[in-house]
Amino acid sequence: MAQAKSGDTVLVNYTGKLTDGTIFDESASHGPLEFTLGEDQVIPGFEAAVVGLSPGESRTVTIPVEQAYGPHREEMKLVVDLDEFPKEIAPVVGQQLQLQQGGEQPIVVIITDITDGKVTLDANHPLAGQELTFDIKLEEIQ
Repeated sequence: MAQAKSGDTVLVNYTGKLTDGTIFDESASHGPLEFTLGEDQVIPGFEAAVVGLSPGESRTVTIPVEQAYGPHREEMKLVVDLDEFPKEIAPVVGQQLQLQQGGEQPIVVIITDITDGKVTLDANHPLAGQELTFDIKLEEIQ
């Protein structure tokens, strides 16, 4: 039976969990994930876990921070005075915004704190700094 290798487009079902067992994502809610191995379309640890699987095979893998979304970096936070915040946006903790300067790609940030007239924006991925566990089942090699 064929095994998944670099260059293959695959369909996988998965459940992603944090170390405390909390499920943060699962394909059951949106259907199998399709991606091409070797094209950096998913986090490195997830891709490595799929390589070598045959259709119908499953694997559970714990992915260290470095092979997931990387460490949480303090330099990816920005504190803005509330009076400099766009007037049309009422900031709320947990709210996602996009920042863009000039012709650069937009950066997604999350409001993590509003204190003393200051708004803290965090550009880290929400799962940065987290070790992740995935239950993965390879459904198909296309």
